[in-house]
Amino acid sequence: MYVCVCKGVTDRDIENLAIEGADYSDIRRELGVATDCGSCGQSCKQLLKEFEWAATADFTAA
Repeated sequence: MYVCVCKGVTDRDIENLAIEGADYSDIRRELGVATDCGSCGQSCKQLLKEFEWAATADFTAA
């Protein structure tokens, strides 16, 4: 799914950087999220929270 239409960034692009340990600032710098119209910023932050939660849930379930 596209998160940032202005820059053509998908949820997978964000997920891949998050897996590498990137935070919101890193993602803005690397992918340009929320640097044009800015409407994707909150969606990106929410995805990062979901990825973090999923990683924690996977770790604690093991």
